Amino acid sequence: MTIQTALTGLDSAQTGLNTVSNDLANANSTAFKSQTALFEDLYPANSNDVPGIGAATETISSDLTQGDFLPTGNPLDAAIQGNGYFVVNNNGTQQYTRDGSFQLNALGQLRNASGASIQGYAETSGVLATSLSGLTINTGSVAANPTANLGVTLSLNSGDSVIPSTTTFSASDPTTYDETNSITTYDSLGNANHVALYYVQNPQASATVPSTWTVYAQPQLANGTAVGTPQTLTTLAFNSNGSLASGSPATLNVAWGNGSAASAIAFNFTGTTFGAQNFAVTGLTNDGYATGNYENTSIGTDGSVVSTYTNGQTVTAGKLALANFINPEGLEPISGNIYGATSTSGSAVVSLAGAGQAGTLVGGNLEQSNASTSTLLVTLIQYQQAYQANTSVLQTEQQDSQRLVQI
Repeated sequence: MTIQTALTGLDSAQTGLNTVSNDLANANSTAFKSQTALFEDLYPANSNDVPGIGAATETISSDLTQGDFLPTGNPLDAAIQGNGYFVVNNNGTQQYTRDGSFQLNALGQLRNASGASIQGYAETSGVLATSLSGLTINTGSVAANPTANLGVTLSLNSGDSVIPSTTTFSASDPTTYDETNSITTYDSLGNANHVALYYVQNPQASATVPSTWTVYAQPQLANGTAVGTPQTLTTLAFNSNGSLASGSPATLNVAWGNGSAASAIAFNFTGTTFGAQNFAVTGLTNDGYATGNYENTSIGTDGSVVSTYTNGQTVTAGKLALANFINPEGLEPISGNIYGATSTSGSAVVSLAGAGQAGTLVGGNLEQSNASTSTLLVTLIQYQQAYQANTSVLQTEQQDSQRLVQI
């Protein structure tokens, strides 16, 4: 009986050594959760006042406390701040991980190091899908968008010269206008063309009415070549307090003649003021842009997977999903920093980052292992001593058996 008891002690000590050894081996594994071997005592059934007959492994418990974050400089990396697991699709099987070291494959699909697809809710035209899928990033280029709306906010100076109504406007004659500026506009091919605007202060209609301003527009190709002749775009009228009364919006129609489609550009002068002030363009918005090439992709706190392009545009491929469980300690560890759901863990409750019990994400970081090397080394010594002690029991029992045989 003593031998059997010592053997259970050896087996328990060996399980403890194996557990500590695995924790030490994974001290640098991303998002690794250390484990602790828990044991229970053994006693003969239906017996009283007898010594126990050893020990057995009760369970292997996981420590799910969050590890420290390590900045990596890789915008595709992400760490979970709080509860949750990333959802991955591994050859049709849904699995879970805290390891946010992601990468793009040749098709722009978001994957983990082993090639499993990272799951989320894809976004199309600003609308998120309602079902999980892999996320694909456009690593090529985004097409140009022709300018259709220009917002131009001006400060017009009442002290500028009043141009007589008999004066014929000429872009080449600065005496025929007061101020000018040039605005970049994009055609359907992404060419950065321009529209030169000229501002003419007209004589007052009466002493109680502020001057109006006529705006002329001269489209120009990217190389500076004028397209057609200057057009009268609009006449801006003002209230007695200098706020804009009328003349906005106004549309400029341009046939660029460079192979691109004709443009109809709406100019909005809302916010323009007139008074004793220096001339200035105080605001400018443009909904057009040139063709852009892929630069990089980053992950936001809400799981948004956002790509940026050389033309300043951003495109959101979707949002990463996070899974939570009623009993996360019941998850089954699988190689590769992956977990599988079990009947003990319960089914996954999938949501967006920051929703419900799900944590938020920290982009450009990875969660480190929570295994404490110093603590594990102490535990390792304890298991070694337990193993040696049980070995001594076996040796003693063996010696006693030999003496008994010799009697």
